[in-house]
Amino acid sequence: MSGISVTPTPAEDSLDQQASVYEMIREDIISGRLGPNERLKIADLAEHYRTSTNPVREALQQLRGEGFVLMEPNRGARVRPIDEAFVRDIIEIEMLIEPALTRWFVSIVNDADIVALEAAQAEIEALNYADPARHGELDTRFHQLIYDRHYNRHAAELWWKHREILRAISRRFPTSLSRKVAVLREHRELIERIRAQDADGAAAVVARHVEGSGRHTIEQMGVAKRNGPQKRPV
Repeated sequence: MSGISVTPTPAEDSLDQQASVYEMIREDIISGRLGPNERLKIADLAEHYRTSTNPVREALQQLRGEGFVLMEPNRGARVRPIDEAFVRDIIEIEMLIEPALTRWFVSIVNDADIVALEAAQAEIEALNYADPARHGELDTRFHQLIYDRHYNRHAAELWWKHREILRAISRRFPTSLSRKVAVLREHRELIERIRAQDADGAAAVVARHVEGSGRHTIEQMGVAKRNGPQKRPV
């Protein structure tokens, strides 16, 4: 792990520090700086990230819950390979969650919600993928307008967790022109289905949207694997 660049953090067990350590370890796993099946020793990680052991333990437990870390009796923790199967599993779950959240949103949507969705989509289209990081933020906000008010907070929070994982993984790869066009088209179709109070139609659009984005990420992962190490697009 000596090649990882680390920002020093104070050695205290605050919630902010736990979150920071979690984010750094997760980023190092996703980026490959912590390799597939690499052993994760708490003492070594604490020294490496310049923190105490408690934030590391908390981070590993959280990453275990998200599937990034595997823990085995008498063997400790190790990095789960971030591969096509990992993404596939998340996508299959999201194809159940997001249509359900969308159906409920259609039942409570009002004119102000439609205006907000239109405004968010207009920003996405105006940007037109010129800034991938900003596009990711706008795209997340678009979907948050639909999911954030749902009464089932567990479902909404699971969506958010998966969203952040997939966004972190997908930013390592370029987005094809065909997928860019499809995303904009699917967003517009989704708004129209919601406006028409077509809950089943809106849910079907979202399922197709999730499946398409997941398939694209898996395809790009396969291309990167075949071509060898690639630089992450900026």
